Amino acid sequence: MTTGNTTFHTIMDTTERLIQEKGCRQTTLQDIIRETGLSKGAIYHYVSSKDELLGLILKSRVEQLNERFTEIVNSPQSSGLGDPLQLIAEGMVRSSNHQNVTNLIFIYLLGQMDNPKVAEIVQEVYGYTMQICTRWIDIGKLHGAIPAEIDSDVTAEMFAMILYGLRVRSTITQERGPFDIKDLAAFMRRSLS
Repeated sequence: MTTGNTTFHTIMDTTERLIQEKGCRQTTLQDIIRETGLSKGAIYHYVSSKDELLGLILKSRVEQLNERFTEIVNSPQSSGLGDPLQLIAEGMVRSSNHQNVTNLIFIYLLGQMDNPKVAEIVQEVYGYTMQICTRWIDIGKLHGAIPAEIDSDVTAEMFAMILYGLRVRSTITQERGPFDIKDLAAFMRRSLS
């Protein structure tokens, strides 16, 4: 998905920091160039636009969660479905906070969907998220923690709707919802039984 290159991680980390400080609209590629000390060519070696960079940050966060999920599932101490679902619920609630950088990016890109290039980036991030969610459900089935008759694609779609709905709700209300991580994990567990 993303490169293990230190320069690219510096670009992504700097972009996230600038977005936290200035917001998505006010953060420019020129700001990123100045803050990283890299040349314009070095930035364009990795991405062709700020929007593409923002999409890669979203995909990177999904990949980080996937790596943690894989560690938990493969851990001998894993207690079945509960630990991975707790991790997923934590990630969903954390990323839906209206001040979380990934939520700021998501809402910014969503507002730019009339631009075909941005629409393609958002659709690519959504597709990637769906692949990962479906894979998680399939892994649960493989380990016997999720019944085989659960439709992985439909269930992944429902979980994605919850995630994106939480993001939009948090942006509108500027506050946390009435439920917590335990409530979301319990709902997910019930949905998968």
